[in-house]
Amino acid sequence: MPTAHPSGWAHADGALRANRPGGPHWLREPRDPDALVPSLWPRTATKDDGVLSVGGVPLPELVREHGSPAYVLDEADFRARASAFRDAFASYDVYYAGKAFLCTTVVRWLAEEGLSLDVCSGGELAVAERAGFPMERVGFHGNNKTVAELERAVGLGVGRVIVDSFHEIERLAELTRPLVEEGSRGPARGPVGVMVRVTAGVEAHTHEYIATAHEDQKFGFSIASGDALEAVRRVHAAPGLELLGLHSHIGSQIFDTSGFEVAARRVLALHATVREAIGVEMPEIDLGGGFGIAYTTQDDPSEPAQLASEVTSIVEHECRALGITVPRLSIEPGRAIVGPAMCTVYEVGTVKEVALDGGVVRTYVSVDGGMSDNIRTALYDADYSATIASRPSGAEPALSRVVGKHCEAGDIVVKDEFLPGDVRPGDLVAVPGTGAYCRSMASNYNHALRPPVIGVRDGKTYTVLRRETEADLFATDVGVS
Repeated sequence: MPTAHPSGWAHADGALRANRPGGPHWLREPRDPDALVPSLWPRTATKDDGVLSVGGVPLPELVREHGSPAYVLDEADFRARASAFRDAFASYDVYYAGKAFLCTTVVRWLAEEGLSLDVCSGGELAVAERAGFPMERVGFHGNNKTVAELERAVGLGVGRVIVDSFHEIERLAELTRPLVEEGSRGPARGPVGVMVRVTAGVEAHTHEYIATAHEDQKFGFSIASGDALEAVRRVHAAPGLELLGLHSHIGSQIFDTSGFEVAARRVLALHATVREAIGVEMPEIDLGGGFGIAYTTQDDPSEPAQLASEVTSIVEHECRALGITVPRLSIEPGRAIVGPAMCTVYEVGTVKEVALDGGVVRTYVSVDGGMSDNIRTALYDADYSATIASRPSGAEPALSRVVGKHCEAGDIVVKDEFLPGDVRPGDLVAVPGTGAYCRSMASNYNHALRPPVIGVRDGKTYTVLRRETEADLFATDVGVS
């Protein structure tokens, strides 16, 4: 990563230089820049004479009806991925990550597909409530839940609250005290289910697994320091709280289960210690998840069935070694459900060629969106792919960089991609893998209007989230009467 610069990362030495002549090592010049790489796109995506269709809808037609930029959500693909995780992890509770992308339509799909829902804010909880989602299937995460948020969660009867600090345990115990007192006089709601988030000392970044020196983070109670065991003691001692078990999360964009081995060993060892030290058999464990998706050809995610088999084998092996019963398990696929189910379509506004070292020329393709609808490239140095979506081309592939329209040098959507050399204004460019964390992290930077989310299925379109208008921008601006 380039060294930080006070004017932004793009000003640092080497930040905008090609990784090597022709792009990064994994990027191969395609024989046909019009062709789709199926692993990157929703399962219904096809190309016919250069025109990309998703859910049976040609994207040029979608743009004519709904404008650009637009997020395109493939309902059939979303449901297929949700059901694949549900079926593969049939003996688990499968929690969808609300933070990846959430709206009432998606919450309804989750309810119909039999998944549970993980939320991490009062706003996400409000979406679940508005959609009528079964609250007993909701888990409430977050390292700094407010008293108001906890009170709402308790009042709605969420299935579990994942506690993250001693302060939160105190707040939750205090909020549930009236329920306990009411119970002594007559009928009362049952205790609030609680899981204790623990830090197992394992951090997973794709294929790199490191088992030490990862206690320095804001999430969870450290197993190594003894804080996790103390948190379990306090939850168990609170009359209004029901101790459900431990929660562990080792990372995100994980492609295999190697990183879960050390984490499961440490979390299950604590589970066994709780039984011996406190005398309680906790019924559940959540091992997190954060399974990866393919953003580019360098990514090779595992199928849900393989992940389920390997995770289950790890847990059963560790439980046998510890002589304990396998608890009820939960898993959180993360971006793996919605991430590949959505793509973003843009219109090209300008094209320019820039000479790089070694005689390499990079084509800068400016589109009508950018970091306001996908901040991940600028924020995380994330890689994406792209294709021309509106016409065929027989031109030779050209090393290209898809950039946005914002007043920011780091406003990059796709750092490196081979697009047809005749890309021109008016072309549509589609970027796959934008379902997770793109719309949910979108902003009004430069007072941009956030794009709509357009659902597609069986050749038809429908609006999931409408495009913002200038009236939305001024709705909170009270400076002029």
